[in-house]
Amino acid sequence: MDTETAKRQFLEYIEIERGRAVKTIENYDHYLTRYFSQMRIQKVGDISEQSIREFRLWLNRQSGTNNDPMKRRTQNYYMIALRAFLKFLRKRDIPAISPEKIELAKLPERQIDLITPAELQRLLKTASGTEEKDLRNTAMLELLFSTGLRVSELCALDTDLDLTQDSFSIRGKGDKVRVVFVSLAAKNTVSAYLKTRKDMVEALFVNIPRGSSMPTRLTPRSVERIIKECAIKAGITKKVTPHILRHAFATDLLNNGADIRSVQQLLGHASINTTQIYTHITDSHLREIHKKFHGKDRT
Repeated sequence: MDTETAKRQFLEYIEIERGRAVKTIENYDHYLTRYFSQMRIQKVGDISEQSIREFRLWLNRQSGTNNDPMKRRTQNYYMIALRAFLKFLRKRDIPAISPEKIELAKLPERQIDLITPAELQRLLKTASGTEEKDLRNTAMLELLFSTGLRVSELCALDTDLDLTQDSFSIRGKGDKVRVVFVSLAAKNTVSAYLKTRKDMVEALFVNIPRGSSMPTRLTPRSVERIIKECAIKAGITKKVTPHILRHAFATDLLNNGADIRSVQQLLGHASINTTQIYTHITDSHLREIHKKFHGKDRT
């Protein structure tokens, strides 16, 4: 089978049967197309371990952002797409090399940017005011910290959110639905913000329009800019993003005794390995216990 036909069938499969996001499909298309083009692969039978090794070597010599070498994580994305493609071929009984032949490059331990509890409290208080803009910003900050929502999930919320309940369902990555929980502070700030709204726009978080124009739903980029401004106002010198509030949500739960599996569900991570990155940060108290109690009988 020619690669173009096989690739089209594969992309249709992950869209329809696997329910992958449009962006994921676009990325897989890009990664596979680049491999087929660079290695002159015309038929699925042309895919070989040697061509994959040569392609990985070629990727390793390509420039990424800021003319730096392409990151290993980015190189792995190409291999993940190719491995998924080969698994699809095997599922359809189309002869090709085994997907198990592809191993991902080992990555350095992922570093997580965090803010301290004191910085978090300052951030949450930056927008204290009675104007619509202040109430909106406070509501966004409290809701992000309370729920651990991704910024795209926050922007997708509508005004019909039921604040009489302590939880609501959200459709996240991969079209998966999960339940998130809302703190009293978040419910109160969102309610106060909604009382200032005079428009009929269904989006929960909107821009503050000038003149008579209608407000529009905030985009993830707009939320990132607003939180950056709030962080500067709070005197926080490090970069603060909506995702850092998601990190704060996760580490707060783990530091207070939540188990890793529960945090995985609350964050909507498909794999426990993704959630595992937080345990390295929250294990600091174990170091203190070891220092305090270990080896006291030795002279």
